[in-house]
Amino acid sequence: MSESVVRRATLPAGVWALGFVSLFMDISSELIHALLPIFVVGTLGASTIWLGLIEGVAEATASIVKVFSGALSDRWGKRKSLALLGYGMAAITKPLFPLAGSTATVFMARFIDRIGKGIRGAPRDALVADYTTPEQRGAAYGLRQSLDTVGAFVGPLLAIGLLMVLANNVRALFWIAVIPAFIAVAILWFAVKEPPHLQPTKRRIVDLRPRDLPKAFWVLSTVAAFFTLARFSEAFLILLGSNAGLPMAWTPLVLVVMNVAYMLSAYPAGVLADRMSRTKLLMIGCSVLIVANVMLANASTPTVALAGVALWGLHMGLTEGIFIAMVADAAPENLRGTAFGVFNMMRGVLLLFASVIAGLLWDRVGPHATFVTAAILAAVSLLFMPLVDPARHRVTAPSA
Repeated sequence: MSESVVRRATLPAGVWALGFVSLFMDISSELIHALLPIFVVGTLGASTIWLGLIEGVAEATASIVKVFSGALSDRWGKRKSLALLGYGMAAITKPLFPLAGSTATVFMARFIDRIGKGIRGAPRDALVADYTTPEQRGAAYGLRQSLDTVGAFVGPLLAIGLLMVLANNVRALFWIAVIPAFIAVAILWFAVKEPPHLQPTKRRIVDLRPRDLPKAFWVLSTVAAFFTLARFSEAFLILLGSNAGLPMAWTPLVLVVMNVAYMLSAYPAGVLADRMSRTKLLMIGCSVLIVANVMLANASTPTVALAGVALWGLHMGLTEGIFIAMVADAAPENLRGTAFGVFNMMRGVLLLFASVIAGLLWDRVGPHATFVTAAILAAVSLLFMPLVDPARHRVTAPSA
């Protein structure tokens, strides 16, 4: 067996530990998020525009904070402490959801929770890169994303069962969601170590001068950010499932189906990305999203809605880990945290616009308009996707 195959097959224990941290935190988060759109719109009486604003601002906040946490992890050479802070904030804010009596409380809870996500995201992704060789990164990010997605479908699956046991008591379900969040923090505390070779940089805390990061990174980030316009908050998938005829106790099935498709595709896609053109895989993923949005735009039954949701999950498996691996490859080692932060900030800002526009279209025109618009934006993204090919940005040595 060749040395490169061995390196690819044997992933460090730290990568596995980070995967299980993501798994348990996602179980906690998805127990809540699987019913939060129904809770906000149904129980608290908010509009879909307000739902889009809550979700958009929450995710944009997480992405903007990632710029600072990623840069700080580069400056200090300490990524675990920032990851602990971020996961800890997410854990301690979980009780705010069952206590919420208004949309303002939900907004505050989501806002603080996403600040925690923003703090932990870039240092965690940079830790995976620090643990691995370039030959392993597609598989490593695919593995972490797969374990993350296991939690993302186990959470909604538990929600279905618990709602039946709890007689649709959503607040009691939200209290149960607190437990796996603290398990995630414990795993991070005891099982993840700082890479010994990581050296701090002597830089300003945040430095976003274009010349510090290569052209390939900026092109990749711009195309990925535009692509985000076609994939607004997943809260709208849950609402669509409800509109298509799923009873409340079964609406978490939307996230189960999406995340099963995501989980089953993320790791194989990551392995394929180490062996073939990553750009081609991204284009396939973008094409799958177009088909998913067209199906969802015309979903009038739970079966069609769930089929469209499954394709939505497949597109995520074909794109998310690959985008992250390409960022790791494009960024200099001492700026990886900063690069992940900038990348996620750009996507988060566009996600805010996407979610608000989705809510506005849903409220004023209907679900059909929301998903048709997303399909058109995904088609435009497909035209730009070849620009991210690393071969376009490779500098060749002049001939003698």
